[in-house]
Order: sequence, then structure tokens, then C-alpha cells
Amino acid sequence: MEQKIKNYVGWAVIFALIVVSVSIWMYVGSYGKQIDPASMRTFSVSADGKVVSIPDVATFTFSVITEGGKNLGDLQKQNVEKVNEAIAFVKDKGVVEKDIKTEQYSVEPRYQYANCGLYGGSTCPPPQIVGYTVRQSVLVKVRDFEKAGDIISGVVEKGANSVSQLQFTIDDPTKILAEARKQAIEKAKEKAEQIADAAGFSVGKLISIDEGGYYPAPMYRNAKVSNEVYGMGGADLAAAPSIEPGSQEVTTSVTLRYEIK
Repeated sequence: MEQKIKNYVGWAVIFALIVVSVSIWMYVGSYGKQIDPASMRTFSVSADGKVVSIPDVATFTFSVITEGGKNLGDLQKQNVEKVNEAIAFVKDKGVVEKDIKTEQYSVEPRYQYANCGLYGGSTCPPPQIVGYTVRQSVLVKVRDFEKAGDIISGVVEKGANSVSQLQFTIDDPTKILAEARKQAIEKAKEKAEQIADAAGFSVGKLISIDEGGYYPAPMYRNAKVSNEVYGMGGADLAAAPSIEPGSQEVTTSVTLRYEIK
């Protein structure tokens, strides 16, 4: 009886060892599949792609700033009338409604402070509101550069007393960025072959690709037109400013990681 028990125990131990061995073998196999052996033998290359393009959109901001006394309703009415007149002019020049956007509208009180000196103490009266300043700013996007100068000078004639932030951009840089990306990848591939040839190995399969691209930054121009006499209407311009968009660079960078063969 004892011998049979010993035999059962022995077979049980053997069976347990087999189960453990199979489990370890399966775990190692599964783990090995999760890890690409080539990841221990890879190299990476980086390259840039650059495409020069001409901007197709000009944007600028015009503001109507109305300053006056305490009759806030009258000030707001004056401000709105001038802004609406300027917007109507912009639309008459062919700018569609979607390219006109109100960016800011604010009403700020103006205070008068008593001259109490350094030691006025509690006898110094609080500041008094003597009037208000109403400001409204509108962003305009112009797609026809031949009209841009006339539009900028025209909004001032219609009542805007500040025009600023003239900039040039590419409205849809997707295609240009794709061209720059293709250029960067081709350069990276060529660079990888050169490195492999110099180091004495072959380029294997592509493991990964990362892009660190960016869209072109807006180009600003010093075409600021302003009339600092707030609330006194627009300025009379002798001629429309000249608008020259120049060119813009669209750049992107890529990093390719290859297997070493």
C-alpha cells in the first residue's frame, strides 16, 4: 500500500513538473513574439523637407474706438454705425461674409482721480467715472490681393481709427505640406542608404516613422494705418498702401527607424 502511494506521489510530481515546464515554454514563446528582435538592432535617420509657396490670403484687423462722456447708449450707437458702414464697404469690395469676423467688443469706463497728494488719507474722494470708451475690432480675410490696399484704406475712410496685424498666410497648406513631407521622406531614405553603406550593413524593413512638421508661420507686414484721435472718425489717406505678399516656406521633418540587416 505504501509503495502504491509512493508511486502515485511520484507520478504526481512528474506531472506537475511537466505542467510547469510547458507553462514556462508557452510564456517564453508568447513573450518572444511580443518583442521584435530587430528592435535591438535598429538605427534612425532624420531629414527635413521644404517647399516655398506664395501666400494666397491676407488678413488684417480694423478697430473703431469711440470715446466720449457718460451717455453710453449714444457712444455705442456711434460705434456700431461706423463698424457697420466699414463692414458694408468690405462686402461691397467682394469679401464674403464668412471672411469677416468680429474679434472684440468692449466698453471701458474712464475715471477722473482727485489730486490729494501723498497724504490724502480718508479725506480723498474716490475716483469718478467721467466717460466711456467703446472699442470694436473686426478681422477681415482678403483673397484678392489687388483689392487689399483699397480695402485697408477704405475702412479707415469709413470710420475705423486703427488698422493693424496685416499678415499673409496660405489658406490650405495641406497639399504643400504633403509635398514637403514627401521630400523629407525621400531625403531620409537616401540618408539611411548612405549610412548603411558607410557602416557596412544593409538597410532592413522600416520599423517606424515619426513626423515633427509645422505649418508656415504667418508673415506680418508693417502696413499699419491708424488715426489715434479716438472718436474723431477715420483718417484721410492720400493713397492705398501697397500690398506685397512675398513668399513663404512650408517645412516639415521626419524620422525613420530601420532594421539593421
